[in-house]
Amino acid sequence: MDQYAPPLPHGPLEEVFPDVFFVTGTMKTELMNAHWHFSRNMTVVRDGDELTLINSVRLDDAGLAQLEALGRVVNLVKIGSLHGRDDAFYKARYGARFWALPGMQHEGGLTADVDLVPGGEVPFKGCSVFEFKTTKLPEAILHIDRAGGILVACDALQNWVQPDDFFSNESRDMMAGMGFFQRANFGPVWMQVSEPKGDDFSRLRELSFKHALCGHGEPLRDIAAEAYGARIAQVFAG
Repeated sequence: MDQYAPPLPHGPLEEVFPDVFFVTGTMKTELMNAHWHFSRNMTVVRDGDELTLINSVRLDDAGLAQLEALGRVVNLVKIGSLHGRDDAFYKARYGARFWALPGMQHEGGLTADVDLVPGGEVPFKGCSVFEFKTTKLPEAILHIDRAGGILVACDALQNWVQPDDFFSNESRDMMAGMGFFQRANFGPVWMQVSEPKGDDFSRLRELSFKHALCGHGEPLRDIAAEAYGARIAQVFAG
């Protein structure tokens, strides 16, 4: 396993809804000629004793023991083109089925075992796929029919209200100036790179959901539909 990116500091896996778990960890990268050091999230969905990892974050040995105590890792789902650093690790460790949108590029020589497409096969019961149709890079959101409706997003939807313990001081200041920290946000870098159009978000508003678990930021509970609806109106009005 030494050939894969090492685990970085992270918090505990927490059950945020029944059989839906969430963990926040660290990302370090270079982008736009700058060093970035910030937080990212993985969502884990349990269906019986089967686990599905979404927006994978490599956990340390204690974290993997906590994960394995929840069930068997059988699915690994990539919904965001700008994520995927740790997918190859989980694929190698557990032999999980790797799901991804057609056209995505993957690290570590991975290829998708199953194409993730709207109306197609899904990794667990009560899951459906929302695909962005106007973006330059493939991106999806999973809708989970539990707890009144949960959206699991990667970079398209974010909810960084404020920087957390996994930020460097430099990135905290830089990203504050770039508008990252606001509730029910769209990822600023993702917006710049993928250039989504309002038609996608108009379709997103038709989904029934109360909560959002994003690749970045805190879980947004109960008011997610209203909060993202307001953000959509703010960004795409006119």
